[in-house]
Amino acid sequence: MEKKQKKQSGTARLFELAFTEKPLVVTSLILPVIGTAASFMPFIAVYFIIGEFAAHISDLGAADAGYMIMWGWIAGGCAIGAVALNYAALMCSHAAAFRTQYKLKLDFTRHLAALPMGFHTQNSTGKLRKVVDENIEKLEAFTAHQLPDIAGSFAAPVAALIILFAFDWRLGLAALVPLVMMYFIQSAAYGGGRAKTFIKKYQDSLEEMSNASVEYVRGISVVKAFGQTVFSFRKLYNTIKNYGDYVLQYTKAYKHSMVAFLTVLNNIYIFIMPVIILIYGGATDYAAFALAALFYLVFSMAMVEPFLKLMYVAETANQVADGIARMDAVLSAPPLKEAAEPKTADGYSVEFCGVSFSYGGIGAEQTEPETTVSGDSLSARRDKVAGLGIDGQRAESATETISDISFTAEQGEITALVGASGSGKSTIASLIPRFYDADKGAVKIGGTDVRDMSGEYLMSKVGFVFQDVFLFKQSVRDNIRAGDKNASDDDVIGAAKAARCHEFVERLPNGYDTVIGSDNIHLSGGEKQRLVIARAILKNAPILVLDEATAFADPENEQKIQEGLSELMRGKTVIIIAHRLSTVRGADKIVVLEGGRIAEIGKHDGLIAAKGVYAKMWEHYVNTLNWTIA
Repeated sequence: MEKKQKKQSGTARLFELAFTEKPLVVTSLILPVIGTAASFMPFIAVYFIIGEFAAHISDLGAADAGYMIMWGWIAGGCAIGAVALNYAALMCSHAAAFRTQYKLKLDFTRHLAALPMGFHTQNSTGKLRKVVDENIEKLEAFTAHQLPDIAGSFAAPVAALIILFAFDWRLGLAALVPLVMMYFIQSAAYGGGRAKTFIKKYQDSLEEMSNASVEYVRGISVVKAFGQTVFSFRKLYNTIKNYGDYVLQYTKAYKHSMVAFLTVLNNIYIFIMPVIILIYGGATDYAAFALAALFYLVFSMAMVEPFLKLMYVAETANQVADGIARMDAVLSAPPLKEAAEPKTADGYSVEFCGVSFSYGGIGAEQTEPETTVSGDSLSARRDKVAGLGIDGQRAESATETISDISFTAEQGEITALVGASGSGKSTIASLIPRFYDADKGAVKIGGTDVRDMSGEYLMSKVGFVFQDVFLFKQSVRDNIRAGDKNASDDDVIGAAKAARCHEFVERLPNGYDTVIGSDNIHLSGGEKQRLVIARAILKNAPILVLDEATAFADPENEQKIQEGLSELMRGKTVIIIAHRLSTVRGADKIVVLEGGRIAEIGKHDGLIAAKGVYAKMWEHYVNTLNWTIA
């Protein structure tokens, strides 16, 4: 049996990704090596030119002008060549970096879309945004800039040593000592486990601060309403303070190695001077020796820049490698399993057969992270949430959110789910399109288990209208067309008319081409809801899930929304999550939930007559309608 290849990690994984576009990357590594060798040639040319002058110091007219001009042309040509080679290397590395970045971002976002809703509940928006916006961007910068620098920086000491030992091995040996010292200083500072630990903590603190910042911005209305500021908003304040403290700690930890490295780097000539003094007495040709000594002192300064690049490359590589590890952690989270041989539905009834499910600590009705202004740290929140995590595994939970749910929403009928908050209404609805998979039992559409259907087929059969509306920062036309990307403009307008939103869209500055959210173009909650209904009408899925679409609408908008919903529901299997019981009086079937279990099933009149849970809920509802401020 063939062994499974172990996945790379750390810097090995970094270089694996960096070499995605291998021909371009290899070219971008070879060219700087040649360019580095060419950049040292002007120093050699100057050495021979000065040597020619020194040999004829008593009679400069006897100096070979042609010989010196030749070396002058060599110096100029190599200098221009070094610039051209480095430019070509950067062009190749940038092309490779952009292609790699494009592929990675595309693969990452596709994977995110394939992950179950539980993963997105467990992992914050700020964390995932940081992976896409920062970690993958850093890989692009590393491939585009640091890789050529690595090649040039490693080639520079080799070329320098060859040159140094070629002219005088004793002075070359003196120059080698500081180079070795700098290598060991770098290795001790950035090559050990301590450096990786520091980088991980650094990235963790950045992630915590990013999450808290996103939460703060999202909850800014609550923050301002309660008179809070960034200082009183404890979570954000603590993450900023922790980040600042850690950066200072990080700086102090590396200050000694940094000072030592820069001291040696900028004073290589100090190691050469004692050797010059020591061997000066034994020189037979003082003019040649003086020329060599001067060359070594000047040339030692040319090695500063390559080693500086090498220092920053080592630090950056550790940071990028840690960011790639975080990206890989998300990519390793398993998506919902696709059936090997997908089946289709024989009809559009929705059947729950003994279904039980647990979020493992996530709130029963919670299907996305809450925006709060609490001071809980990210790690503390993760300790409390034990749902689908970064490794894709669900923790065991003693309490099931829903237990032994069995009912059938018949094709062409309206089935309502009612119950107190936390009773499992939204959980049941989320199991239909496989936002999660049931722990026990099965959810079937037309007699076929939803787990046996392909994801694309299943989503084409189920439409949604939630009370929490989301519109893209795109044109009105594109927002509606999200329901069917192949729809014509006439189809879009027809759906808008059916959803009762055509009139207000026509009044917008650019009509259907108006970009929502730009140029101070903002829509009311009811207008947004009608656009979402138009999107669902355009999709025309045979099964429709409504999560109290009129919950926050004013009377005028509610009427128009209900008119749009009437168009949308015609002839479909409809499942309504109801909070206001008046909206489900005419439902063909009402499923009453209590504590995650089915308490009753029936029609409105029959449930009222039974004087059970639903009758009590109806009594409370009617009493609230009659409530007034005294």
